[in-house]
Amino acid sequence: MSHTFRATLPALFLSLIVPCTLPAMAADPAPAKDAAPTEAPVERAPLLTRAQEDAIALERQLPPQDLQQLQAGDESFLALWKPANSAEPQGAVILLPGAGESADWPDIIGPLRRKFPDTGWATLSITLPDVQDEALMPREPDAPATDEKPKEAAKDDTAKEADAQAQAGDDAAKAAAAEERAKAEAEKIFARIESAISFAQQNKARSIVLVGHSSGAYWAARFLNERPSPAVQKFAMVAAREPLNTKPSLLELIPTLKMKTADFVYRNLAAQAANDRLQASKRTKGAGFTQVGLTNIAGNEDAEQEQIFRRIRGWVEAN
Repeated sequence: MSHTFRATLPALFLSLIVPCTLPAMAADPAPAKDAAPTEAPVERAPLLTRAQEDAIALERQLPPQDLQQLQAGDESFLALWKPANSAEPQGAVILLPGAGESADWPDIIGPLRRKFPDTGWATLSITLPDVQDEALMPREPDAPATDEKPKEAAKDDTAKEADAQAQAGDDAAKAAAAEERAKAEAEKIFARIESAISFAQQNKARSIVLVGHSSGAYWAARFLNERPSPAVQKFAMVAAREPLNTKPSLLELIPTLKMKTADFVYRNLAAQAANDRLQASKRTKGAGFTQVGLTNIAGNEDAEQEQIFRRIRGWVEAN
């Protein structure tokens, strides 16, 4: 047997064996892998509201001695407390920020919170719950213009009347739901204001002044109208604004207030609304309504905030 033949013989046998073994290998199923156990879906925590996110941020940024957890009904909320830097405090100023603002908002709220303690007044700035304020909600985009008129299927009078009744019922249900939601929102805000007043009294505040900024002024006025508190001697509104589609209006609330009230306004902003409030105050005999003009100081925020503080302090300490 030649050397070439002997060399190729093993390769020949191998070529005959491999095709036979391939079908057998293909037929042999791969060992089944253990099925992974089915995992239960993970429940995600509900998203925080804007007010809750602001409160968490303040807790991280401010010193612990400023932070107070107050109770309103079955929920707790953050308040910022600064005692008066005086052996004989004059009282406490309770600050209510507007919608979209925090308890240490850099405009009005924060500066007043920090400045008043050096003049013998403690300050308590509270966070308000999120409420539906259409003035702060994004506007729906306009529908694209089109020359085509919508085609409606012809309906008899009975069908049209049924549709109108159904639409009216739907609108009534939505209005009722919106009214209930508005009542619940107001109750939450009132509960927080009551808790703040109670806290100030527990800290022996001889006099309590309520100061509301923007829509916070509206909620303070409404609280004093619906839940008059003898502990509150004075009420100041700063750049007051009422939430859209909210009743009663500030014009209706102003004449009902039984304590001295000051309306701090920027003359170049919402001048007509401010004048309407002034005229409404003149049509009734109350404890005293004063309107004080403020000036925008462009390019000098510190000077503007100092001006506001001095004017509010001057009114608070008068008489």
